[in-house]
Amino acid sequence: MKIQSLLVLIVLLALTQCTTQDSSQKQSVKFAISFTHELSDQAQDGRLLLMLSNNTKAEPRNQIVDGPSTQLVFGVDVENMKPGDKIIVDATAFGYPLQSLSDVPAGEYYVQALLNRYETFNLKTGHTVKLPPDQGEGQQWNSKPGNFYNTPVKISVDPSKAETINVVMDMKIPPVTEPKDTKYIRHIKIQSKKLTEFWGRPMYLGAHVLVPEGFDDHPEARYPLMIYHGHFPSDFGGFSETPPDPNMDTTDYIGRFNIYGYNKIQAQEAYNFYKQWTSKNFPRFLVVEIQHPTPYYDDSYAVNSASQGPYGDAIMYELLPEIEKQFRGIGQGWARFTYGGSTGGWEALAVQMFYPDAFNGCFAACPDPIDFRAYCLVDIYKDKNAYWYESDFKKTERPSYRNYLGQITATLREMNYRELALGTKGRSGQQWDIWEAVYSPQGEDGYPKRLWDKVTGEIDHSVAEYWKENYDLRYILERDWATLGPKLEGKIHIYCGDMDNYYLNNAVYLMEEFLKKTKNPFYGGEVDYGDRAEHCWNGDHENPNYISRLRYNTMYLPKILKRIEKNAPKGADLKSWKY
Repeated sequence: MKIQSLLVLIVLLALTQCTTQDSSQKQSVKFAISFTHELSDQAQDGRLLLMLSNNTKAEPRNQIVDGPSTQLVFGVDVENMKPGDKIIVDATAFGYPLQSLSDVPAGEYYVQALLNRYETFNLKTGHTVKLPPDQGEGQQWNSKPGNFYNTPVKISVDPSKAETINVVMDMKIPPVTEPKDTKYIRHIKIQSKKLTEFWGRPMYLGAHVLVPEGFDDHPEARYPLMIYHGHFPSDFGGFSETPPDPNMDTTDYIGRFNIYGYNKIQAQEAYNFYKQWTSKNFPRFLVVEIQHPTPYYDDSYAVNSASQGPYGDAIMYELLPEIEKQFRGIGQGWARFTYGGSTGGWEALAVQMFYPDAFNGCFAACPDPIDFRAYCLVDIYKDKNAYWYESDFKKTERPSYRNYLGQITATLREMNYRELALGTKGRSGQQWDIWEAVYSPQGEDGYPKRLWDKVTGEIDHSVAEYWKENYDLRYILERDWATLGPKLEGKIHIYCGDMDNYYLNNAVYLMEEFLKKTKNPFYGGEVDYGDRAEHCWNGDHENPNYISRLRYNTMYLPKILKRIEKNAPKGADLKSWKY
């Protein structure tokens, strides 16, 4: 028995030693990342990202995505990083889709580092925060002017070897070129007093304005105004005065729509819109796309919030009056409309609700969650964990992205882990983080409070209650219908595909359920669904989504014109803009 016990002890010790050695070896590979004096002689704060890719389809910085094709990223926060300093990125750095460098399989990779540079903001609230300001690119970390990076270098990685791989960032992303005015597309930019006061530094709002045919020839005309909400527009899109080249390449493939030649389709649609816009009988009005990126995202969501400041009021009371002054807008609620899809769909409905007299109708396509009982697939009020379905014995992850056949390519946990690798404290610049930046109360550190723990998915229901009272659009409508209802009668139009990729249709069902029960008054609007339609279906039953998504600026016009005729006050200008 003693010999047997001794043998068992020897085996256990050997196994323990092997396990210890394996764990140590798996954590041995490191990267030492620095930047050159030529980039800057100043110390830097920011998020330092190390990316590895096993292919040459694009630079690694452009291959960090939610789907199966994603490559690897690992991130660490840095403060006071000086030129020449070597920051170590090792197995402790949080990564996506692998959480640690120790999990990276041995092999050949292209390595690239990037520093998403932060600046210090001294907020009106008394907090000091460090965030990446927009640099004209629309808050995209991988293309942000001024960010440091290096040309990808091919290396061999073997996690079992104790080695340190040096990566030197010696390049800087160049500035964005500002768009120029044309006959039909004009640009405006103002410094916002409200936002400047909140952020403690000059903050700006901008817009691209599509002016009607004959705008310069009819100085007496005053025009209705349509706000097309959406993500950050570099310029007014979907409008071209020239047709596509007949010999334009059509080999480009869009997997989302399963078609080739989409670039040419878009170019043709843009030219068709120009011809329609300038035709004799087309209504004359202004179409506006707003630029309102924040240090958290490419778009503020057009409402006031604790962590981002008064973007809603800044847009409505500073930018909009200036647009209507410069471009001769009628400037009254009966002559303003708003529409958009996804983020823009949520914004269209939200601004119609929060500024009910300022608009005569909203057309919200595939809106971001408008009822937080269906925050995609999470009920933030009842569920305990966002990442996992509740079960005593089975652990099932919540999906987050599907196609029209229900095939899942990303889970909620995976999407949030990508964000956490890109930035802590809500600074990833991505979707789940911006929802917290908009909807959450401000934390003691000045950053948005987490709705759930980013690692475990455990939900903070005190934060959920704050969301409910301030940004749950269905709940707010139901709570305040006695006062809001009379102001919103006939103004709410919502459209969504019943196979929305992000399950956004679930919240629309709940909103529709409430709206159909409204009384005194009945809501009098429209909720419609596209059969097997994905994100972002917008109400067109005649054309495929890849076409209808390019026609926002014309598809709602018949309904808009009817609203104008019905709601214009006595003596309103219904003639000067009809020429």
